Amino acid sequence: TIYYINLTIRILFWLTGFWFLFKIPFCSNIYKKEKESKDFSFSDLKLSVIIPARNEEKILPLLFDSLKRQTVSPYEIILVNDQSSDGTAQVAKNYGAKLINIENIPEGWLGKPWACHNGALNSSGNILLFLDADTKLHHDGLEKLLFCYLHYNGVISVQPYHRIKKLYENFASFFNLVLMGSMNVFTPRQFKVKPIGAFGPCLLCDRKSYLEIGGHESAKGEVLEDLEIGKKFIKHGNDVYCFGGKGTIDFRMYPDGVLSLVNGFAKGFIIGAKSTSIVNLFLVIFWIAGSFYPVTLLIGLIFDYSLIDLLIGISFYIAYVVQTRWMLSRIGSFSIITSLFFPVFIIFFILIFFWSLIAAIFKINIKWKDRHVSNNHINRKKK
Repeated sequence: TIYYINLTIRILFWLTGFWFLFKIPFCSNIYKKEKESKDFSFSDLKLSVIIPARNEEKILPLLFDSLKRQTVSPYEIILVNDQSSDGTAQVAKNYGAKLINIENIPEGWLGKPWACHNGALNSSGNILLFLDADTKLHHDGLEKLLFCYLHYNGVISVQPYHRIKKLYENFASFFNLVLMGSMNVFTPRQFKVKPIGAFGPCLLCDRKSYLEIGGHESAKGEVLEDLEIGKKFIKHGNDVYCFGGKGTIDFRMYPDGVLSLVNGFAKGFIIGAKSTSIVNLFLVIFWIAGSFYPVTLLIGLIFDYSLIDLLIGISFYIAYVVQTRWMLSRIGSFSIITSLFFPVFIIFFILIFFWSLIAAIFKINIKWKDRHVSNNHINRKKK
């Protein structure tokens, strides 16, 4: 009896994955489905694209090239140069963007919120689009984003589709998966519940609403300013809609090596875990715990062989391979290796989580973008 109860629990753990990442809405799909039945005009929308950037000389041309090819032209493009030591500013000049150079960061501010704040202050459009420097829009990406904005009449938050070029970048797979699953809005309930915040790489809102919540000044000291900004919008009564970026906007995270990937995720891991709903947090934990069941079962066969356990172990392993492949294919171009050898990538995910936890407890500063991210920001009491 205990054996079958244990087996039933493991099946339920596997099924939790179909709950927290049940369905991801895409702006591209909504645009394709609704554009013929909707008569929207973009003529009254003056779109200010704001790009905070620090040492992004190598990747910025991809974003600027994509902005030049849009079916809907932005009103203005603003690049905020956050004390870069490379040619970031020159790239902006070459593409004719409005350039704002930041020289000093005031006490209590972090770099990205300060850059976004200055970009918004120097913008003149009635619609603001904050884009990370490592993003790249599809040729009709702006049109799809604006369509969703008019269709839903709210804040549009998009997690870009993760494009993979090097093998090590696949180690970002389960971070992306858990990030999406933790937002609380990709379950079967979808837009019936509020997200825990917003995605930072692509955030679209109207100027009036942005100013009413205090803009990025309201999240000036937050490592994950996107979550805080999203919370402020929701608290103020604005609807925040979260989407997947497939077909609309892509990005390539951490192309500078494994260390940049480790530090990039570690700097805000604990804050992200604290921010998610307790239900979704436990669902993610159960799903990850269940993923080790087939591995431990198969390893145990070395010491006590059982044909039934062998078949169960293989079945569970295949089930997780298929499930992770289904999940990851919607959020990035991750290699099938990440699914076939999912335990390796999950272990990496867990190790970074514990490193982030240790860094938070012992106030170890994590280096990011040639700056040390103080764990005072991670440990301080949330308001």
